[in-house]
Amino acid sequence: MKTKTLLLLCVCVTQSLLAQIDSTKYPRLLTWTTQQDHDNMKQQLGIKKLRPGPSGNESAPNHANYDDAIADPCPQLPDVLTTQNGKKVTSAEMWWNQRRPELIEAFEKEVYGRIPQNVPKVNWTVKITDREFVGRTPVIAKQIIGNVDNSAYPLINVNINMMLVVPTNVKGPVPVLMMYGRPSFPAPAQPSPDDLEKINTSFKEMMIQANPEMKAIFEKYPAYMPITRLPAPNLFAPPPAGDLPSTEQLLAAGWGYATIDPASIQADNGAGLTRGIIGLTNKGQARKPEDWGALRAWAWGAARGLDYLETDPLVDAKKVGIEGVSRYGKAALVTLAFEPRFALGLIGSSGKGGTTLHRRVFGEAVESLTGSGEYHWMAGNYLKYGTEESSFGTKTGCDLPVDSHELIALCAPRLAFISYGIPEKGDARWLDQKGSYMATIAAGVVYKLLGVKDLGVSNDYKTEKMPPMLTDLLNGELAWRQHDGGHTDGPNFKHFIPWATRLLKYERKSAQ
Repeated sequence: MKTKTLLLLCVCVTQSLLAQIDSTKYPRLLTWTTQQDHDNMKQQLGIKKLRPGPSGNESAPNHANYDDAIADPCPQLPDVLTTQNGKKVTSAEMWWNQRRPELIEAFEKEVYGRIPQNVPKVNWTVKITDREFVGRTPVIAKQIIGNVDNSAYPLINVNINMMLVVPTNVKGPVPVLMMYGRPSFPAPAQPSPDDLEKINTSFKEMMIQANPEMKAIFEKYPAYMPITRLPAPNLFAPPPAGDLPSTEQLLAAGWGYATIDPASIQADNGAGLTRGIIGLTNKGQARKPEDWGALRAWAWGAARGLDYLETDPLVDAKKVGIEGVSRYGKAALVTLAFEPRFALGLIGSSGKGGTTLHRRVFGEAVESLTGSGEYHWMAGNYLKYGTEESSFGTKTGCDLPVDSHELIALCAPRLAFISYGIPEKGDARWLDQKGSYMATIAAGVVYKLLGVKDLGVSNDYKTEKMPPMLTDLLNGELAWRQHDGGHTDGPNFKHFIPWATRLLKYERKSAQ
């Protein structure tokens, strides 16, 4: 008894000493609520009062504006092809060497934040490799974990979770579309009948050992098997009616896909800003006004996922795209704009902070993104543009030095497919589809400057009318299509895949 007591005392003393060492060597990890973090950023910026964001409920007293006649308080957009010193950009060289760096600097400082110099490296390992059938397509599925080096601050762990699924019935390497979402094995391989019998025998023995009453139950039902196989795919069954799931469409076209988990990179809330990759680089402390927000952090994680894909012989790393819907549509656009190694993007229903113009006052507003619910997506400095009272006065979206047409332009000349649904099916007017179309129109001048095609209409964002839904504007590297569904890009996949395949000059070849 004395020996156990002494051992317990030693353990407690050791843990106490370790805690003291940690507290002296590493800053204390802040644990704040979202409101505390939001208040801290306002204090750093000298903000006394923010304007409240509008309600998405159209019958509420403070409902969002849906009158297009008053939606453009500052209708003149910043000229994407005029430098800060007033010079007109007339060549690709001026764009790459002068104007594009100016825009990146402005977006980093005022909108999405900067990736810090000390961001740690990521070590990727393949945890599980499984051969499966997805629909009618044989695939290799790999669960891949990106362990972020936390030696500078061991109190925070970040492990990026990604799933890669590649068809094996085509000659590789193949294009891959990376998608923000929750990774999972699409159709895990099932054990053979012989192996399943061994599993069930062992499982029964363990259950009986844990609870002897189970013996009588299993004797009462001697043929019962607690663990069963999932049904095998029926390759002779007729194809299901309607569109296949987007992942099956990709595989059938000879593409692979990767799903990367944003939550494993950075939490989708303000309380998590002292955790995740943002917290790790800040050693558990609060952000400064120019530090990155969640959108930029998710984009950083996707870029690190691309680091792995560049090493996988099954993947054509020059033909990797990025996809997302809603907040992940915003993240997909930020990813494509800032990471030039991504060849294309499918940007679904992204709204404010994505393709929709910030200075438009229609549905979702700048104030929606500066309030405590969504501010964590953006740099702290973005709060300034929802300010009513502060040490610097009042600012609105009209004071932003950049807007979303310039973010789309940063993707040029690479492929960008802007996708929306319709309000009648759930892609709410809140997203301001027209504001996104205006931005896409205005971005087209950069695509043409760099020698590729835009939507094929004029670049007059003030007068060009948004086309009816189901209108294909898919002849250029910049594309637009509004489908007749809801808050998803699913209905546009059957248009996106042929468009991307054609412009990437990819030819599907059967494996020998």
